[in-house]
Amino acid sequence: MSDAAMLRRMQVMELVQNWAVWRDAGDWERFRTCWAPEGRMMATWCQAPATEFIRASQEGWAKGVSILHFLGGCSVETEGKRAIAQTKMTISQRAPVHGVVVDVVCTGRFYDFIEEKADGWKIVLRQPIYEKDRMDPVDPAAKLELDPTLLSRFPEGYRHLAYLQTGIGYEVKTDMPGLKGDKVQTLYAAGAAWLRGEALSWEE
Repeated sequence: MSDAAMLRRMQVMELVQNWAVWRDAGDWERFRTCWAPEGRMMATWCQAPATEFIRASQEGWAKGVSILHFLGGCSVETEGKRAIAQTKMTISQRAPVHGVVVDVVCTGRFYDFIEEKADGWKIVLRQPIYEKDRMDPVDPAAKLELDPTLLSRFPEGYRHLAYLQTGIGYEVKTDMPGLKGDKVQTLYAAGAAWLRGEALSWEE
């Protein structure tokens, strides 16, 4: 790998890391710099342009919504001024469910469509892939019973996260990509097309 290619990958990885650190710290001004002007976020609870996602995140922060991210390995493919980054991550959210404070931990990947702009590499689209999740009472002695009908509305990869988010008032998208299936294969195809220089073809 050439020095230039290695530098591109390191810059993309730094962008991915900055997103998580600045978002979770509430460093909104620097967080804005992670996004392309046309940037868009696809989260369970918010599918919107980056500017709207930032506003919604700020509002949630002010109301005490607790969502944190932890990153693992990152795989980056680059082609010219475009990149696809896949980053292992966990999303951790704490909130009361039926009067019991719980932690939900969802494991998956951030799948990022990234482009080099005049001021550096920026996220054009972030689509998480939700692989599995779990819910645990913060007090291990607490008793918690979930509504099985509500729980079954959501895909296996993020059903507990969606259950919690629905309970605190969010409208949760019910067809996000998981570890397997047609949805994630379509996402991979869109990523390959992006690297070939084609228009972004991922559909919400």
